[in-house]
Amino acid sequence: MIPRTATPRPTETPAYGHRPAAERVSDGGWQRRMAEALTDSRELVELLDLDPALVAGAESAQREFPLRVPRGFVARMRKGDPRDPLLRQVLPRADELRDEPGFVTDPLGEGSVNPVAGLLHKYRGRVLLMVSGACAVHCRYCFRRAVSHPRPGIGDLSAALGYVASDPSIREVILSGGDPLAAADDLLHPLVGEIARIPHVERLRIHSRMPIVLPERVDDRLLDWLGPTRLRTVLVVHANHAREIDDAVAGALERLQAAGTVLLNQAVLLRGVNDGVDALRDLSEALFAAGVLPYYLHLLDRVRGAAHFAVAEPTARRLVRELMAELSGYLVPRLVREVPGAPAKVPLCLCGRATPDSAADSREKTDHSY
Repeated sequence: MIPRTATPRPTETPAYGHRPAAERVSDGGWQRRMAEALTDSRELVELLDLDPALVAGAESAQREFPLRVPRGFVARMRKGDPRDPLLRQVLPRADELRDEPGFVTDPLGEGSVNPVAGLLHKYRGRVLLMVSGACAVHCRYCFRRAVSHPRPGIGDLSAALGYVASDPSIREVILSGGDPLAAADDLLHPLVGEIARIPHVERLRIHSRMPIVLPERVDDRLLDWLGPTRLRTVLVVHANHAREIDDAVAGALERLQAAGTVLLNQAVLLRGVNDGVDALRDLSEALFAAGVLPYYLHLLDRVRGAAHFAVAEPTARRLVRELMAELSGYLVPRLVREVPGAPAKVPLCLCGRATPDSAADSREKTDHSY
């Protein structure tokens, strides 16, 4: 368990510091808040006092990949600022409609590692169960933005569970989606129970953005089934910018930690969001203050519609070298790229020269405006 800092946090929105625990949430309010998420670009633009000229491009782009963002996440954005790093992650833009060489619908080749319905077996010793097709937020850079996953019941995952039970080399089961915590506790509770009954499975890992964008999801019902399992539980959250971590988020993370969950973060390096050493430093500090260890910093997966977020590999390596000069080693995430067919995520060496990414280099010469 990571010790919490005792540094007091100002009432505005600086990068990091101590936060009090959130009050307990047990009324199922997360489902209501998820249902009330913003899905209309015009409403988002109006709420944030942005230029109405943004609406046309946003509405065109959201026909291919719908807008969805919780209102609580919108409340963390700066009004009148089209370059706000939280807004940039969720507001559709016309750039998504341009085809770029090398950006495809399935950049990780996941269609080839799907031995049974609802399961991906990409790496030795662990598998992913796709337990939900829904997300609380639609991140515009998502590598699964073009993939549709059904919303399963536990019966729909029986073949996947049988696959896990038949392979004693599988020691870790990862719940993924969509966002696995978008599934109801009535599905997740018995599912985790079934996984725990497989004797060779030792760890349960959950990858979820919901504690960040919808902290109300960390309620008593979730903790009731997450805490008591015999499995060692790891929750990998996804925050890309320090301002995503407000008091409510920090309180949710504190409750997860108190339940015995190991908390890690993986971020994506995104142009116009966190592609500066100050932003990356503040993110690591904010995460650790909330009890979360920085884990991975991913280069963008080359999914169609997200090329405008790409950061060139030489720039990424320079940023992490600068970050290493400012932070303790345990606060520096590993810079990685996911390569289809590789036996694990590929760490990027920080000491040599990479092959220039001409497309990303070219994009970095333009500004970050909409």
